[in-house]
Amino acid sequence: MTAFAANLTQGVYIVTILLVIVGIMRLRTPATARSGNLLAAFGMLLALGVTLLYVPLVNWLVMTAMLVLGAGIGTWAARTVKMTAMPQMVALFNGMGGGAAALVALGEALRILLQGAAPPLAVSIPGAFTVLIGAISFAGSMVAFAKLQELIGGRPITFSGQKILHAVLFALLLVAAALAVSGGPLGRETPLIILAVGAAVLGTLVVLPVGGADMPVIISLLNSLTGLAAAATGFVLGNDVLIVAGSLVGASGTILTQLMSRAMNRPISNVLFGAFSSVKQGTDQTVGGEVRATSTEEVATLLAYASRVVIVPGYGLAVARAQQQVRDLMVALEGRGVDVRFGIHPVAGRMPGHMNVLLAEADVPYDRLYEMDAINPEFSRTDVVLVVGANDVTNPAARNNPGSPIYGMPVLEVDRAKVVVVLKRSMAPGFAGIDNPLFLMDQTRMLFGDARTSLTELVTALRDVD
Repeated sequence: MTAFAANLTQGVYIVTILLVIVGIMRLRTPATARSGNLLAAFGMLLALGVTLLYVPLVNWLVMTAMLVLGAGIGTWAARTVKMTAMPQMVALFNGMGGGAAALVALGEALRILLQGAAPPLAVSIPGAFTVLIGAISFAGSMVAFAKLQELIGGRPITFSGQKILHAVLFALLLVAAALAVSGGPLGRETPLIILAVGAAVLGTLVVLPVGGADMPVIISLLNSLTGLAAAATGFVLGNDVLIVAGSLVGASGTILTQLMSRAMNRPISNVLFGAFSSVKQGTDQTVGGEVRATSTEEVATLLAYASRVVIVPGYGLAVARAQQQVRDLMVALEGRGVDVRFGIHPVAGRMPGHMNVLLAEADVPYDRLYEMDAINPEFSRTDVVLVVGANDVTNPAARNNPGSPIYGMPVLEVDRAKVVVVLKRSMAPGFAGIDNPLFLMDQTRMLFGDARTSLTELVTALRDVD
């Protein structure tokens, strides 16, 4: 590479780094998230372009074909995926990133070894780390995808001695990593391959016991691991873009994981090893009461004469694709002078920020969205709470039933409102697999049916209320 090409490449890499940083900063709010995503994507396109131009390639035809194929698959997936399937697509793409990082590091190390040389420590140490973390992220993300896609059960999959097996396997992987760096009777190639395969097995075993209700946390954690793997790959290749971008993803993913774990009042170790949704099974207390079904006309009347209404969205909103209808309801109520707010639980849905993304897609103003800590004190002063497809994040057993598996997890305290209307298809439990006593409380009314249809009928019925 000439001096000009080298300088141009580094200059483009600096521009890419700045665009990625600004892009991530703009992801903080839905109002700027789309432009932030485009900025970061454009930056990575610049880096990819200059790399293809000035970095020596073995086979241009193969690289071009792979570039077109990958871009085509990514574009098709992004444009056709349903919002309900967005969490599993995030898990799938995240796993691909971790797997790619592991393969690049493994390939670079093997390339040097096949030339008869020993990789320098500046390559072998981050290379072994990348193979370990990248393979764990890849395999774990594939299991998360399978759970979310319901290819395997969403409930925790556990067996006796699981934690001991995890610890022993991790210790063996550390030994394999040390041998891959230092060499030994097996050489360096064999420990590297053992490290890659063993890490994939560990990633699978670690995510299998994670319950469906913990998926937002585990996806965030796996995302941070992929970022760390990408950053380590940057050290292997001497690529500044990978180092900075990977570090940003790893750091932001780690912070988000900590915030979400704190929101659930559970340490990350409990998420990984607690088998949430399966522990304490059978200890959930039975709550007396009866189901009180209602009609759209009755709910429309309640809403029309309310002073304050809080809407609590859940995964059922995504399944029904009813975000536009819930916005129409908000507009109709505000036209009658009703104060409408949205209560957002940090782990509602199947991925971090799932509800925020859905509502932003329907152009719900961001200032109408209230986080859990901000909205909980308002429920006692709320006339009607409309729960749209949310289960576990509104379960009062988390506060008052020590025998419940979710006891201690902060929830939206909707039961403190004067009237609670729950939109659900049936009385089936949520993703955590436990019953919700909220549905049997005196102030609760159940509006059964598809959320999209029910919300559309509510908007129509509101016009007929004098």
